[in-house]
Amino acid sequence: MQSTFYFRDAVRGMRIIALVLLFFILLVATHEGEFWPFSIYPMFSQAGNPWTRAMVLDVTDTPDELIWEIRTLYENDLRVVPVRRYGVDQIDFSNFISKTEEWTPGRRQALRTMFGEESLNGRRWIAASVHGEMDEAGAVTISIYPLLLITDDQVTLRPSLPDAEQAGEGF
Repeated sequence: MQSTFYFRDAVRGMRIIALVLLFFILLVATHEGEFWPFSIYPMFSQAGNPWTRAMVLDVTDTPDELIWEIRTLYENDLRVVPVRRYGVDQIDFSNFISKTEEWTPGRRQALRTMFGEESLNGRRWIAASVHGEMDEAGAVTISIYPLLLITDDQVTLRPSLPDAEQAGEGF
C-alpha cells in the first residue's frame, strides 16, 4: 500500500516536470532560441548587430540652422535630457520613437504630453533616433538623427528626413 502511494507521487512529479520542460521548449522554440532572461540584454542577444534607440536633446540655445544637423555621440556640446526625471521610461520612449511610422497629429501630441505640459517651460527639445553600428575595424560608430522638435505649443517633424538606408532602422 505504501509503495503504491510513492509510485503515484513519482508519476505525478514526472508529469509536472514534463509539462514544465515542454513549456520551456515551446517558449524557446518560438523566440528564435533566445531564453527570456538574456533576450532583454542586447549584449547577449544582438552583440555586434546595428541598433537603434532614442534620446532627447535640449537645443534651447542652439541656432535654428544647426538644430537638424546629424551629430555623433562624442560631440561635447550635447545636452541630453534625462527622460526618467520626467517619469518616462527610456525603453518605452525608444519604442515610441523608433516604431512610429507615421507622425500623425495625435502621435505628436502624445510625445509632447509624455513629459508633462509644464516640463518644457520655454525650452526646445529634440527627440532623436540614435543609431549605432560596428565598422570593419571593430570601432563603434554612434550617430544621432534629429526627428522632432518639441516646444511648449507644438511638435515639428524634421523638414527632410534622410532615406532609411542612410539613417538606420529608426526612420
